[in-house]
Amino acid sequence: MSEICNPLVTKMNVNKALPLAGIRVVEFTHMVMGPTCGMALGDLGAEVIKVEPLTGDSTRRLLGSGAGFYPLFNRNKKSIALDLQSPQGREVVLRLIATADIVSENFKTETMQKLGLDYASLSKLDERLIYVSHKGFLPGPYDHRTALDEVVQMMGGLAYMTGRPGDPLRAGSSVNDIMGGLFGAMGAMAALMQRQQTGRGQEVQAALFENNIFLVAQHMLQFAVTGKAAAPMPEKISPWGIYDVFKVKDGAQIFLAVVGDTQWRVFCEAFGFADLFADTRLATNNDRVLARPWMMPLLRERLADHSAAELAAVFERHGLPFAPITDPQHLFDDPHLQATGGLAPMTLPDGRQTATPLLPLTLDGQRLGLRLDPPRLGEHSRALLQSLGYGDAEIAALVDGGVVLAPD
Repeated sequence: MSEICNPLVTKMNVNKALPLAGIRVVEFTHMVMGPTCGMALGDLGAEVIKVEPLTGDSTRRLLGSGAGFYPLFNRNKKSIALDLQSPQGREVVLRLIATADIVSENFKTETMQKLGLDYASLSKLDERLIYVSHKGFLPGPYDHRTALDEVVQMMGGLAYMTGRPGDPLRAGSSVNDIMGGLFGAMGAMAALMQRQQTGRGQEVQAALFENNIFLVAQHMLQFAVTGKAAAPMPEKISPWGIYDVFKVKDGAQIFLAVVGDTQWRVFCEAFGFADLFADTRLATNNDRVLARPWMMPLLRERLADHSAAELAAVFERHGLPFAPITDPQHLFDDPHLQATGGLAPMTLPDGRQTATPLLPLTLDGQRLGLRLDPPRLGEHSRALLQSLGYGDAEIAALVDGGVVLAPD
């Protein structure tokens, strides 16, 4: 990994008031969906307090493709570790919630009800409270089912669209979890706006399945418009004449696109393909879409002797769309991300240094930076208890009694 101490890649906005400064969020979340909501609210300036069991969020210990979940989705948060099964632990958390604007959770409804931490219970204590629930399904016939990102991708058409015919394939990211959490954050911010007018909070619900349906809605509407079922992406009828990965010199690959008739003229001029530009069968984009069965093999043959770097240079020089095929780990070295502050230095809970991608937006020309590294388990327990009015002796009793984990 390249050096990440670039002055543009720093813990930004430390001294600048962020939009959600002064908003307190208490979250009971794990895995991806719920933590994403808190991450977004935290990045926007909210104080986000993650309530964890004494053993910690199990996401801290995931292997393989889950190893990055905890550090990515739990930055800009504080951690308090409590035994919520004990009366003392529930007393602590209720005192904490009494100071909150938002409660966010992604556990089973029955779990929160048994703890007395569901919306119906908490809203009786504070009518201004905003409560964000992240579920597998919104209320309806499926809401009793256990959902995962891959489950809803399979039943919601996304895996069908991603894979080849007869070979459904999940997308290469936790797209429903991440987007579902972002919709939860959007709902929380809308509820904050409405609370300014009404003085009342409300429950916000976001769900994996409904998020997935939103992702495939374009294909549903494609059927509504054309009367023809959408083909999976590897077999789709492209809306553009050239919109493909090309295998070129030395076995390298590059994605090239030529969308629209102006770009077709530029492309043909750049590579000296006057014969193709003059071919009336390729005059318009729709003509080229229909000609793909014979046009694409011809283009692949003509471009095969060029290197990926040569093609990238020509496409960039002429303003044509292109992309290298990049593995995720190489994005740490991406010059654009490094130059624009898209990566922020971060300390992992075990003390190692790395960088993390930030939310893909700017406010007043600045990226929303890192204020707090992903917390160690119970890292802020003691300070939070003190802020709630617990004295040193009371805190010591809670720690000694196994109710709170509060490392020094």
